[in-house]
Amino acid sequence: MTTGEPDSLSARIGARLRADGGWWPFDRFMAAALYEPGLGYYTRGAPVFGAMPASGSDFVTAPELSPLFGAAFARQVAQALAAAGAHEVWEFGAGSGAFAAQLLAALPPDTRYHVVDLSGTLRARQAERLAPFAPRVSWHDTLPEAIEGVVVGNEVLDAMPVQLLHWDGERWHERGVVADGGRFAWADRPTGLRPPVDAGFLPGTTVELPRQASAFVATLAARLVRGAAFFADYGFPEREYYHPQRRGGTLMCHRAHRADTDPLVEVGEKDITAHVDFTAVALAGQDAGLDVVGYTSQARFLANCGLLDLLEGADLKTIANAQKLITEHEMGELFKVIGFARGLPGFVPLGFTAGDRTHTL
Repeated sequence: MTTGEPDSLSARIGARLRADGGWWPFDRFMAAALYEPGLGYYTRGAPVFGAMPASGSDFVTAPELSPLFGAAFARQVAQALAAAGAHEVWEFGAGSGAFAAQLLAALPPDTRYHVVDLSGTLRARQAERLAPFAPRVSWHDTLPEAIEGVVVGNEVLDAMPVQLLHWDGERWHERGVVADGGRFAWADRPTGLRPPVDAGFLPGTTVELPRQASAFVATLAARLVRGAAFFADYGFPEREYYHPQRRGGTLMCHRAHRADTDPLVEVGEKDITAHVDFTAVALAGQDAGLDVVGYTSQARFLANCGLLDLLEGADLKTIANAQKLITEHEMGELFKVIGFARGLPGFVPLGFTAGDRTHTL
C-alpha cells in the first residue's frame, strides 16, 4: 500500500483502521471514503455531477438532467414559503448548484438561499454557478439553531453512511472492514443490532441500517421552528426495503456512469450510496415533532407541481429529458419525495395533492 496518489486515501484509512484495533464498522469506512477532507470522494476536487461520462462525471441527478425539475419543485417551495410567511430556503448538500440555480430562478426575488455544504471544492463550484444570484446566497458549515422557512435536499439522504448487518442463518453480525495487506476486506462481528423488521431473512442476507439519515432528520426537526422540509431521493418504505428477496441490500457504487457493488476498491474514486428507508426517515421526523405532510413518487410529485404545464411549447430534447424524470423505468418511480412541516396547521402541500402514499410508510 503506497502513500502517494491515488492510494493516499487508502493508506490513511488503513493506518487509522490498524490504530483502532484493526476493524471498522462499515459506516465509518464509508464516511472516510466519501468525506475525508481533501481526499474523500466528495472533497477531492474531481467532477462528480453531470449528464455524460465525457464530462468526467460519475452520475446524473435530476437537476442536471432537466432544469424543469427545479422549476416544478419551486412551485412547492413557493407555496410552503407563503404558508410559513417566510423568505428563506435552506439546502443541505447542494452538489453542483444546479438545483439551487433552478429554484432561485423561479422563486420571488426576496428569497434568501442558504447552502449547507462541507466540501470547499463543491462550494467553489456552487458559487460559480450561482454567481447571478450572489447577493441572495450564503454558505454555512452547519444548520442554524432555528429555521423559519423551507429546507430542501435532493439525493442527500442516500449519501449518508450506513451500517451493514449480515444474517448467517443463526445470528446477526455487523459487517465491517479490515486492512488485508494492500487492500481492504470484509469482516463480520456478532452484534446486538437488528433490522427494524423480522422479514424471514434467508441465510447470507446483508441489509443496511441507515441510522445516520434518521439522525439527520431528527436534528433538522429540532431546528425547524416553522416551515417545511422536502427531500427527494431513491428508496422504499420499510417493508420493501427489508424484503427477504433483497438479499444483497441496496448498497451501490457509481463511477463514470457505471454501477458496481464493491465499495472496498477504488476508495475515494467512486460514489457509495444506499437507498433510503423512507419509513425510518418519516418516523424520525414524526418522533421529533414534525408532521409528515406527504410521501409519493417523484413522477406524481412533479406532475402535481405542474411539470406538464411547463413542457408546453418545449423542444423535443427538453421533453425527452423531462420524461426521464417521470418515466417509471427511469427516475419516476424509484425516486420518491417526502415532506415534513411544523407550525403550519391545515397545510396541504401542492406536490402531494394527488397520489399521496403516506399510508404505505
